[in-house]
Amino acid sequence: MTDVETDAIVDDTDVQPTAARTRRGVFGRLYHGETAIDFYGRRWWGLGLSIALLLLSIGSLVGQGLNLSLDFKGGVVWSVPSADLTEEQARAVLDEQGLEGSNAKVQVLTNRDSGLRTVEVQVGEQTDAVRQQVQQAFADEVDVPAADVSTNSVSSTWGKSITEKALRALVVFLVLVAAFIAWRLEWRMAGAAISAMLHDVLLSVGIYSLFGFEVTPATVVAFLTILGFSLYDTIVVFDKVQENQERYKAVRMPYADIMNVSMNQVLMRSLNTSLAAILPVLSLLVLGAGILGAVTLREFALALLVGLITGSYSSIFVASPLVAMAKEREPKFKSLRSSHATGAELERLVHGGTPLGRREHRRMTQGEVAAVSAALSPEAALTHTPRPRKKKRRV
Repeated sequence: MTDVETDAIVDDTDVQPTAARTRRGVFGRLYHGETAIDFYGRRWWGLGLSIALLLLSIGSLVGQGLNLSLDFKGGVVWSVPSADLTEEQARAVLDEQGLEGSNAKVQVLTNRDSGLRTVEVQVGEQTDAVRQQVQQAFADEVDVPAADVSTNSVSSTWGKSITEKALRALVVFLVLVAAFIAWRLEWRMAGAAISAMLHDVLLSVGIYSLFGFEVTPATVVAFLTILGFSLYDTIVVFDKVQENQERYKAVRMPYADIMNVSMNQVLMRSLNTSLAAILPVLSLLVLGAGILGAVTLREFALALLVGLITGSYSSIFVASPLVAMAKEREPKFKSLRSSHATGAELERLVHGGTPLGRREHRRMTQGEVAAVSAALSPEAALTHTPRPRKKKRRV
């Protein structure tokens, strides 16, 4: 079979599998954007998992709340330099001074460069007199001058002010983003994008509550930062959906097919974008905070990592299904909800096929489409009977 004949079959059936694609494995097809995954048919898998995780997050927030840092809930922290002071001894000092040592937060920190060991003891807000009294008690316990025991006091009003400003910034951001998406794309996509962003924030906060991670001002900044990434990944998918929606505007095609085609076409791009963002953050968390000891980066990097993962997930398994389910209620697509393309037919659409091909092609079943695909395989090409050569005319 010649190249001309192969092209003729492809044009006649709108089926475009090639020999190279036949030989590729799962990861090869994923890398070259040749997948044919029925995302719409599996939409309840992703939505069900999201609902379960959100319920778990809400339950954790209601049951045990967040592990707020000193900057948010206020209080006093004493930093005691000592090579042998234990957690039990630090709590006993608080009990002797009339404070509840069992409710205190005690951390043992070691400087990797100097090897200096410091015990940090944190309690609720106290008066200046109590703060100085406990400072002297810790100094006597470890036999150092009182000036060597540093103390820091933060009012809870400061953390309340930060929280209120962050919430105001979040509301303004959501309103502006929703207005822009509704103007640039459509209001259904704006609603789905905002829902996915709220999903990411609530799920990220729930993970912090579930595992007891400390919430600091750096964590709040990171949460606000991940909203931009979540929005970007969602817009990438929606822009492709809008492009294909215009392409198939004159065709009676289920919206589920438009969504499936679009998501398969941008799947590798979304994965590459997510990996490119996650790997630097992961290195910052493992190398910077874990190996090099830059603990100040830990809260920010951890929140970014959690947010990037949830943002990548929500753009595919939350935002896109919500748009498809909303669009199917429109009169144009409502009558086509009963069926959508899968398997070889979906693969044909992903690779540029059109549901309005020739009359014979519109009546083709899934098995016939697969048969045409097999006819273009290398094995079929090798077993094809060659055409007789034309005799050259003698001069």
